[in-house]
Amino acid sequence: MTFKALAIDLDGTLLVGDDLSERNRVAVKAAHDAGFEIIIATARWRHMAQRIAAQIGISKPIIACSGAQVYLPDREADIFDHRLPDDFTRELYSLCNQHRCIATISIDDDVLLKLDGEPDMSQMPSELIWVPELSMDKHAAPRIAATQGTALNQEIKETLKPKYADKVNIYDSIGPSGKVVITITAKAANKGEALKVSCDHLGISLAEVISFGDAENDVAMFEITGSAVAMGQADEIVKAAAKTVTGTNTEDGVAMAIDRILKTGSP
Repeated sequence: MTFKALAIDLDGTLLVGDDLSERNRVAVKAAHDAGFEIIIATARWRHMAQRIAAQIGISKPIIACSGAQVYLPDREADIFDHRLPDDFTRELYSLCNQHRCIATISIDDDVLLKLDGEPDMSQMPSELIWVPELSMDKHAAPRIAATQGTALNQEIKETLKPKYADKVNIYDSIGPSGKVVITITAKAANKGEALKVSCDHLGISLAEVISFGDAENDVAMFEITGSAVAMGQADEIVKAAAKTVTGTNTEDGVAMAIDRILKTGSP
């Protein structure tokens, strides 16, 4: 099999915290220069992914919001856009407003930040908008919600997850700070479905893609791509879903695998 594209997760995979190492940057750029399409596939909002893509020097489809959005930077347009259902969102917002928590909600071109106490917004990305509480009356339906807070996350898992199991995906992931973050998307939104759309746009098959990831929401890519690389620190379920395991993100595991791909054609 000749591979033509790499689909790479950000947090815990290409990045350490918010940082792209020079070794990983050089490796991904080398793969791009060798003819590989590079698709970023992240749970973050698309602005963050665009900033990383700019550091590498690529402008290809971006899978953002854990697969709820596929954004084309060169056209400034979406080719895939799935939103959380209204009934679920209403209950989620109510829980977030009741608890001390940090919640980020990606809507149209902005990201709401629900945080107790107004932060110094001069230190925040320009797309973030602080809100003291969340309201469906004031904002568009969200693509993704990410929540932090022990009590809130426990209540989401105990009450909302079983009630809306047929409508939403609720995943545990590890944020840049190392804390557990719940990420929530509509049922139709996952990185696998978004990758299918991205490959159709690029005119390549899923069998020609190598996917990279470290978390549960990356498994949907692993299951449909020609090869899949799990990071060394991923849990055993994620590793079992991959074709091979590379080094940890702190060891520049992505660069290790890309070096092998460029030398042998396979990770």
